[in-house]
Amino acid sequence: VGKKQDVIVRVCLGLKIHQLQIKDQQVNMKIGLCGTMSVGKTTLVNALKELPEFADYNFATERSKYLRDLGIPLNTDSTLKGQFIFLAERCAELMNENVITDRTVIDVMAFTKAAKSIDYYEAEAFCDAAYKLIDEYDYIFYISPKGIEMEDNGVRETDLKYRETIDNIIQLLLYRSNHRIKHFAPISGTTEERIAKIKEIIFG
Repeated sequence: VGKKQDVIVRVCLGLKIHQLQIKDQQVNMKIGLCGTMSVGKTTLVNALKELPEFADYNFATERSKYLRDLGIPLNTDSTLKGQFIFLAERCAELMNENVITDRTVIDVMAFTKAAKSIDYYEAEAFCDAAYKLIDEYDYIFYISPKGIEMEDNGVRETDLKYRETIDNIIQLLLYRSNHRIKHFAPISGTTEERIAKIKEIIFG
């Protein structure tokens, strides 16, 4: 009986230690996924939502369809007012101590720069303001569109050239903002491989 009790105690202690290890990993962080359209950012955020390491986190995913239905122009037709709404959403996300979002202010800046209806100098002034928020993120993970097929969700732009333009602007902004980004890493592969990479980078 004594041996059985000893085994039970050890098993219980092992489970308790494992639970404490997971709790220790639940540190408050602001994590942003960055990348052009149709690269799996939303899918990845929804997958991260299922992990115990992020049990107490807030999760934010795109609301493009909702905003479009409100009459806010998207993609190449974006307006300065519309982009301020997108930026305000990113600001609201950053007010949380622990958040994982499938968009960053860098994404908003890129779409603003690529909008046909927004004057160059207005776009630059907008980006100067948004730029000051970049260091709010503890981690920014960039996802490249290379090797990923474009999907039509009925909202996003399906022009591959436009998709590439947004990606190029994002990469340029990441390069220019390097000194303001606390932790940065590109991730690729399947959703499972991306999750493994994120966990490795954040938790070691």
